[in-house]
Amino acid sequence: MYKDREYHQRDSRSDGHQDGFKKNPNFRFFKKKVCKFCDMDRVPDFKEFDFLKKFITEQGKILPRRITGTSAKHQRRLALEIKKARYMALLPFVKR
Repeated sequence: MYKDREYHQRDSRSDGHQDGFKKNPNFRFFKKKVCKFCDMDRVPDFKEFDFLKKFITEQGKILPRRITGTSAKHQRRLALEIKKARYMALLPFVKR
């Protein structure tokens, strides 16, 4: 496919597992993030502004799903609840 690049397959170990760490020092194992709302069986609520602060950056932006690990359903609900809390003046729109 790429004529100017060499393609090397990873050598596998004798037990069949890939030994990526030895081949590539930048190889990392990522732990799958779990939705805090699904795990604790709770729903985002604007009245719990201390808990909602965990999902906001220092500038006041809502953190994305890939960083927080929330499910799509709870991320949409979380965004609505953060916006409600901002409107009710429980959370600031912008932190300076």
